[in-house]
Amino acid sequence: MVEDNKYTFAVVVLSSLLICGVTAAIIVTPATAEISGSQQVTVTNVVDGDTLDVQYENGTTDTVRLLGVDTPETYGENTPDEWEGVPNTQAGKDCLHSEGEDAKSFMKNNLEGKQITLKFDSESDHRGYYGRLLAYVYYGGEDYNYKLIESGQARVYDSTFSKSSSYYSAESSAQNTEQNAWTCRNVGSGDASVSISQIHEDAAGNDNDNLNDEYVVFENTGSTSIDLSGWTVTDESGKTYTFSSLTLSPGQTVTLHSGSGSDTSSDVFWGRSTAVWNNGGDTVSISDSSGSSVATKAY
Repeated sequence: MVEDNKYTFAVVVLSSLLICGVTAAIIVTPATAEISGSQQVTVTNVVDGDTLDVQYENGTTDTVRLLGVDTPETYGENTPDEWEGVPNTQAGKDCLHSEGEDAKSFMKNNLEGKQITLKFDSESDHRGYYGRLLAYVYYGGEDYNYKLIESGQARVYDSTFSKSSSYYSAESSAQNTEQNAWTCRNVGSGDASVSISQIHEDAAGNDNDNLNDEYVVFENTGSTSIDLSGWTVTDESGKTYTFSSLTLSPGQTVTLHSGSGSDTSSDVFWGRSTAVWNNGGDTVSISDSSGSSVATKAY
């Protein structure tokens, strides 16, 4: 989502007259809560990967635009040219839209209903053109603006803020390892490429009793066949599945189920006795037979 332009909306209220002059108090609108260096709020709704609706302790509400980051659009059309290397095609736009939905789900799973800390940057305006707060979002001691960049779920928005150097460094790393939105660089490229097209982490009922309804879908988005023999899939904790003999044709998908079954050209089975993917959030990574990362997707 494109970040607000950097203008600050404020209403200047004359608070008192002194013999030596006039002093003024600045009230930031539309929220009535005063902006300071940091603010505790509760997330009431995740609008998009980079936009949150929040409520202050006094009951007033506001909308926060995460400072310095931009996740793909979910309500409007994406502009691939804003994402370095993503082809300006319908496939590129569709890929970014899907990644935007994933970024929104990531924020919803981790922050909705939680009390977070907003931190404001002295090098940036506190509100943007649309009146939304511009802030760093912290929860559990972690900077979620940075987490989105680091995981490839957002790009750095070109603006003035004090953390830009570390954010650009994290973005470069995410690009090099083709994490999440940066996998969109490969769609329709004509080269062999595998993407993580779907993660179904929450099986119906008890996950451990329905392991084959917990699955991940991989797709060959290139134009040549790929031999997946020796390729590995891992989660954040290091649990690893290794593909045996399987060739994925262009446009073909293969679904990796967590439970047991007989492998086919479209479905393979991990053989686990317990669930793999955390319902509260995890990271799926697939690497080729040499150990090089091919795609990573967090949720």
